[in-house]
Amino acid sequence: MARTLIIGGGAVGLSLAYHLARRGERDIVLLERNQLTSGTSWHAAGIVGPLRATPNGTRLAMYAGELFPRLEEETGLSTGYRRTGGYWFAREEARMDELRRIAALGAHFGLTPSILEGAELAVPGVDPTGIIGALRVEEDANVNPVDLCMAYAKAARAGGVEIREGVEVAALLVENGRAKGVRLADGVEILADRVALCAGAWSKKLADAAGVALPLQAVEHMYVVTEPMPHLPHPYPVLRDLDRGIYVKGDAGKLVIGGFEPHAKCWNPHGPEGNRPFLEFPEDWDQFTPFMEAALALIPALEQAGIAHFMNGPESFTVDSRPLIGQTNEVDGLFVAAGMNSVGVMSSAGIGRVLADWMAESAAPMDLWEVDIARVDPLTAAAAHVETRMEEAVADVFAIHWPFKQPKAGRGLRISALHDRWAAAGAVFGLTAGWERGLWYTAEDAERSLPLSVGEQPWQEIVHREAAVMDRGTALIDLTPFGKFDVTGPDALHALQYLAAGNVDVAEGRAVYTPLLNAKGGIEADVTITRLGADRFRVTSGAATRGRDLAWLRRNAGGRVRITDVTEGEVVIGVMGAGSRDLLTTLSPDDWHDFPFATARDVTVAGHPARATRVSFVGELGWELSVPVDAAKAVFDAPYGAGARPLGHYALDGCRIEKGFRHWGHDLGPEITPMEAGLGFTVDWGKEFLGKQALERQRADGLTRRLHLFEIEGRPLVLHDEPIREGGRVVGLTTSGARGARTRKGLALGLIAIAPGERVADTAARGFEIEIAGRLYPARVLERPPFDPKGERMKA
Repeated sequence: MARTLIIGGGAVGLSLAYHLARRGERDIVLLERNQLTSGTSWHAAGIVGPLRATPNGTRLAMYAGELFPRLEEETGLSTGYRRTGGYWFAREEARMDELRRIAALGAHFGLTPSILEGAELAVPGVDPTGIIGALRVEEDANVNPVDLCMAYAKAARAGGVEIREGVEVAALLVENGRAKGVRLADGVEILADRVALCAGAWSKKLADAAGVALPLQAVEHMYVVTEPMPHLPHPYPVLRDLDRGIYVKGDAGKLVIGGFEPHAKCWNPHGPEGNRPFLEFPEDWDQFTPFMEAALALIPALEQAGIAHFMNGPESFTVDSRPLIGQTNEVDGLFVAAGMNSVGVMSSAGIGRVLADWMAESAAPMDLWEVDIARVDPLTAAAAHVETRMEEAVADVFAIHWPFKQPKAGRGLRISALHDRWAAAGAVFGLTAGWERGLWYTAEDAERSLPLSVGEQPWQEIVHREAAVMDRGTALIDLTPFGKFDVTGPDALHALQYLAAGNVDVAEGRAVYTPLLNAKGGIEADVTITRLGADRFRVTSGAATRGRDLAWLRRNAGGRVRITDVTEGEVVIGVMGAGSRDLLTTLSPDDWHDFPFATARDVTVAGHPARATRVSFVGELGWELSVPVDAAKAVFDAPYGAGARPLGHYALDGCRIEKGFRHWGHDLGPEITPMEAGLGFTVDWGKEFLGKQALERQRADGLTRRLHLFEIEGRPLVLHDEPIREGGRVVGLTTSGARGARTRKGLALGLIAIAPGERVADTAARGFEIEIAGRLYPARVLERPPFDPKGERMKA
């Protein structure tokens, strides 16, 4: 019996095997259906780019620059790794905004990026016509994919890993919700304690059969290799002409030219050719010609160069253009590393290391939410959906990452029972955690299709207009996508008391806002727990984390506990604003005056039963009405007909930040504790709970960093991960930002370094600047939120 089975002998699977062995893990078996590298790794371009658009993405990517040279020393095999430097070209001002943001992030992590204006650009052989600027990255590099994989394999074998080629896995073995091994094509079963699925484009069929959602799709992905070209610089820098969708790299005196295709051609890896090693598709010049024309315009000398080889091979992309890494929600002990979106060779280093740590320690070693497979909505894994998403997903790798850009392909997967009502009310829909949800509301055609912007958003005035309704009237908010779980059973209270930092042993009808922590004290989930009975609780979490939170509760609850996802069975309508009490009083026989904050009770609204919970993510007087689906339209129609007006998702975000309310996935996560996040008030120190010891050590030692709300001068667009500077030194990063929906202030939450024992007033006295797209903006720490700092409106 193996301790660990790894399926797939490409760069990712081999890196995982190497890192598990390096950790001292034993009984590791890697299975490859054909030959090592024969799937997609062998034809990878081999570009190594350490700079990504996010902090954790950059941390993962930078490790390649450390590991690849070290592998050569350990094994005596060349990996072909060589630093070449590289350029990211921009032909649009919006692209320069993006590059400046990325450059600032890279500098913070010790890379040496630099921004060049168009006139400064002097790359030998490159025609700068139309290029308005560039990002220069000294640490860009190349590696030989096959040589790298052979080095991984040699080092893994030296560490005790058994690598078996010519062994095809037919199915994953799952028993009682846990992976127990695999069944081979010849019927032989191999049992294991844990299984890692690293089979690239061939992973999805195995996952589907095991009931695991894996939204990836194999497509035809192309590049060409020129004949030798004289006088090329050596080494040749990596070139990314982002706005034309192409990249260029040197290869022993030749050039490799590739692109990221719009309307990529889907391919079935389980069709007639799917099991052929080192597979190449026929040339497709109709698909590739736009990229070749772009390359000719960029490098005129290509007109005299012949094409030595047209490479068209399979590559897997995900529906959101991000990898799928980690333990699956559906099957315990089954880990995945797939959907590399054409950067698998480069990513293999960091992903192999963190997944090895994750498997060995049963916990992610860092915040990996942006690539965590736990983010997956099962509906996105349907074959028709993943094929539809390939119309955009491949091209999105190089496309401008416009703030707030909405996808067009593959829409409408999840809609609430009130979708037609929100639409009739003027909703401009967008995707939030897979749900169609009103971003803003308008009856004006000119406001329905607003342009994208990297500065002040064109919908900003609509946000202020919607939020202003709550000053005297009532707003209706679509809260249906929030994850909703009923936790019941004789041990429900005991389980939740242990998992929650706050005290949930409260009277029936009380709602408790609390984080759920890991053993290190980090925040695994940000929830509200409402006690509905002696052994009945409702746990409400974020929309994006629904699958993750459900799996985490299931794995950690223990005892005689039943956890049921009831998200689809109820519609939740936020009824918020100064007029909400009076309005609800006219629609219901219940007492809305003697209804304390943070309580819930069964009510009747418009003649239909509902549960009303008095909480508010917008910081106003109001209730969340949980309504059975069949009664939802009648309950919506009553307040809407009485004058309440809808408030969109963007306004909701602008309201929450001016109250200083945190958001999991940006401001909160598994690497930040409640005290660091400014949520110490949620912790009940008088009981035992998971992570308490870690928090007690932190409380004794004192904090060295803390999350604060900043007000920023000017009107920059704050997103996240912008460097926060003090005296020219970076002391932290923003975590989220927005313009206050009612105060109109530019606001951001940011995690910054503090001295042990430093009071909030001391921090507020310090002088900060936030670097946003190459400019510095003065910012000050707010001791209290700018809107209703005492909570008088919310708790009135």
